[in-house]
Parts: sequence; C-alpha cells; structure tokens
Amino acid sequence: MCLVNDNQPPVVPSSEPESLTDKGKTGRFWQVFWLTFLVVSLAYAWYSFYAPSVGGAWAADYATAQKQAAESDKPIIVFFTAKWCSPCRIMKREVWADDQVMAAVNEGFIAVAIDVDDPDAAATVARYGVGVTPTTIITDAKGNVLQNRQGRISKADFLAMCCPGHQATS
Repeated sequence: MCLVNDNQPPVVPSSEPESLTDKGKTGRFWQVFWLTFLVVSLAYAWYSFYAPSVGGAWAADYATAQKQAAESDKPIIVFFTAKWCSPCRIMKREVWADDQVMAAVNEGFIAVAIDVDDPDAAATVARYGVGVTPTTIITDAKGNVLQNRQGRISKADFLAMCCPGHQATS
C-alpha cells in the first residue's frame, strides 16, 4: 500500500548540484584560487624540466672527445649531467643554450656531455670522482683536470671559468 501526501509541493530537480548553488563568494574564491594554483604549478613544473637542445659541436662520448682534442690540441669541457637533474636542465637552458657561451666553447674547446646514469660512462664518472650533478670539468687533451666546478653555475661564472678574457653580456 502506498500513501501519497498531496499537501507537499512536488520536488523539482535542480539543474546544478546543491553544493554549487549554495556556494557564495567564498566558494567561488576557492575554486578560482585552486584552479590558478594548478595552472601556475604545471607551468613551473614544465619550466623546471624544459631544457632546449644545445647548439654547437658536442662529442658523442668521452673517447671521441679525447680523440678530437688530441687532433686539435684543444682542452675538453666535460659536463656531467643526468636526465632527472633539475639544476642540470636549468644550466642547459641558461648557460649551454646561450650563443655567447657556445661560440666561446666551439672556438676553444671540445665539449662532451656525460650522463652519470649511463653504464657506458661509468669509467669516466669514476675517473673524475663525480658524485654531484651538474659537474663541469675542464681537462687538457690527455684528460688531466685543469678546472673543476660542482653544482650549477651561471653564464658569467662559466665564462670566467673557461674563458677568463670573456665578459658575459645579457
């Protein structure tokens, strides 16, 4: 048996869920806040992990760099990096992608990037005792260390390290 109460008004379904219709200015503020936070966070994450392809002539591996250095009598710049290394990506973006840096490097050095996680590069990583990324080492053609810098360095510091006569320009 079903009882029907005709004294109550019929229930009309709302076009919006109840939680959205009851929100005031405070609720709208938090919606906008979290959406903005999400967009800014995603943009920052992209920026942190974006690294442009670096220009210039880079040796494929350390052995190739040593061979080229011996033939040209140029020192070697060895840049130890890793795919997961955020400071390495920042340095690639701010230093290695710079035209002034690449012109100086291409003019006076043989450049090689070594991924510290690459099993084929384990001997080179061990030879130079690299435990921190990024690490930038300048060697002579025989592989003897001339300069060594651990951690991220700025364009100006890099140019001062590799090319004392160069002044960084913006």
